[in-house]
Amino acid sequence: MAAQIYHIAGWSSCNFHKKAVNVASTLSVLFPSKLKVVNHQFSSREEYRLWLIDNGFRKKFSDTRAHTHTASPFAWLAKQDGDKQLSPDPANIKSFVGGCDDTINFFRDFCSPKAVDTSNLAAMKDDGHTSDHGHTYDLVVIGGGSGGLASSKEAASLGANVAVLDFVKPSPAGSKWGLGGTCVNVGCIPKKLMHNAAIIKESSQADASPFGVSLDTSKDHSWETMRENIQNHIKSLNFNYRVNLREKNVTYLNKLGCFKDAHTLEVTDKKGKKSEITSSRFIIAVGGRPTDLDCEGGELAISSDDIFSLKKNPGKVLCVGASYISLECAGFLAGLGHDTTIAVRSILLRGFDRQCADKIGHYMESHGVKLKKKVVPKKLEKVDGDRIQVTFSDDSTDIYDTVLVAIGRTADTAKLGLDAVNVKSMQNNGKIPTTDEQTTCPNIYAIGDVMEGCPELTPVAIQAGVALSRRLFGGSNKSMDYQNICTTVFTPIEYGTVGLSEEDAIEKYGESNLEVYHKEFLPLEWSLTESRSVHKAFTKVIVDKSNEKVLGIHFLGPNAGEVMQGYGTAMKKGITFTDLAETVGIHPTSAEEIVTLSVTKSSGEDAAAGGC
Repeated sequence: MAAQIYHIAGWSSCNFHKKAVNVASTLSVLFPSKLKVVNHQFSSREEYRLWLIDNGFRKKFSDTRAHTHTASPFAWLAKQDGDKQLSPDPANIKSFVGGCDDTINFFRDFCSPKAVDTSNLAAMKDDGHTSDHGHTYDLVVIGGGSGGLASSKEAASLGANVAVLDFVKPSPAGSKWGLGGTCVNVGCIPKKLMHNAAIIKESSQADASPFGVSLDTSKDHSWETMRENIQNHIKSLNFNYRVNLREKNVTYLNKLGCFKDAHTLEVTDKKGKKSEITSSRFIIAVGGRPTDLDCEGGELAISSDDIFSLKKNPGKVLCVGASYISLECAGFLAGLGHDTTIAVRSILLRGFDRQCADKIGHYMESHGVKLKKKVVPKKLEKVDGDRIQVTFSDDSTDIYDTVLVAIGRTADTAKLGLDAVNVKSMQNNGKIPTTDEQTTCPNIYAIGDVMEGCPELTPVAIQAGVALSRRLFGGSNKSMDYQNICTTVFTPIEYGTVGLSEEDAIEKYGESNLEVYHKEFLPLEWSLTESRSVHKAFTKVIVDKSNEKVLGIHFLGPNAGEVMQGYGTAMKKGITFTDLAETVGIHPTSAEEIVTLSVTKSSGEDAAAGGC
């Protein structure tokens, strides 16, 4: 194992700097093959602070603790030996340590015998990157969505010369949008806002009167007003992203890229003009696009790329597919007063917990969403002007104003020129297989929805992108952890989950080795409203009997995303059921129902909650 290169900077008369240097130097004498110490000693406090703060050396670190460090000493590890005494190379930074106490703790740990945990270390191949590579950029990120923007800004903060390519190809229906990717423009942000609009409308109609609030609910919902306000908000985000890239010294290129070789992209601007750029490394972060409806007249359908900017009121709507996107769209459309039907080929929310998915289906049906089961469209045709007649696989027909297809997503890789760089993509969905985000071409990486096996979630792409940039340019070797990631489905009754579904837990551990705690309960805010009080919220926790480790937490009820976020941290830390049971709940909340669970499925007792 190569020696660790330990750097300590400070001013000559600082006693804390002297102490840290003495400890480190002594150990380097005792362990010359394991440790080398480099002392950066400045003649005065002012000279030291000029170097560290005013000239910005501390900002070269990915660890944000370094950004606010002002005291002496300032210690870090380097990748290799060779730095000059008073002008260390930022590109050689491995990781930030801290000050005097941190140095003492580091060397206390250095001297302690211990087993090395390599479970979260990335196994990356050498990609050939050198500081004198001769290309235009150190890194080019293809795709300006959440993951692409996050990885580009992180790499730039670590001193890399970075460009981002982002070019939105119009949807088949002609919809276009700005910088920021799916989440901001045609995904999470407009979806959550329209979901909130439906909640406000339902609350004003159902809850106002029982709580003594007088509201005029006679006026219809204005789709046009909601759409305009949401689109204006999105445009402000697009603008902020461009400003942020400029502030972070990331070059923004509104161009479409295609690989010519492992270091060259042919790029095309909106006028069709072609040029070439070169880079030492590339990150593919192009995400995915909705899968088209493959039937006669399928081009008449719109997708989630179109619904949020739809200028006309959608009227009577058919949502094709039982994905979370389809159910979320159907939920807010029905909540806003639209006649809404979901065409379900097989089951709702494939991949999620079946008990929870079925409860969502029942709740949505009771809220006016019609489920047309075991059918798929086989023909769409225009009738009565712009209306669409749909013929289903059971030969039944119906007429709709809007048909929205949400049957899955396909990675946007078809025209990237992957063959030119020997990067393979999956035949069924276009996604790219990777090992620790590294493709079969070592200097080309992939993050987010375009990566095979990656959860299609914005925060996952962001965190993976940041972690990857820190490995590429910040000396980190920490891999992205894709386990126990929280998510929420924003259906009319929200569904938050982290960990394994009951079905997956049974498959992995065996049913006899599990205990499932569950409860139905009435959220307090529903208790005065007659139409709500006939429904129940629900939670369950799946536990490994052998060690009480919690394997999965599921919650159906108000504000599910807010409820579940904290439990995600607990799951990361290996929470046990005893930990949950010994946690004091916040009363009165729905979240406390998770920490007061006591009834198991195996007991056969009633899961309905009682009391306050």
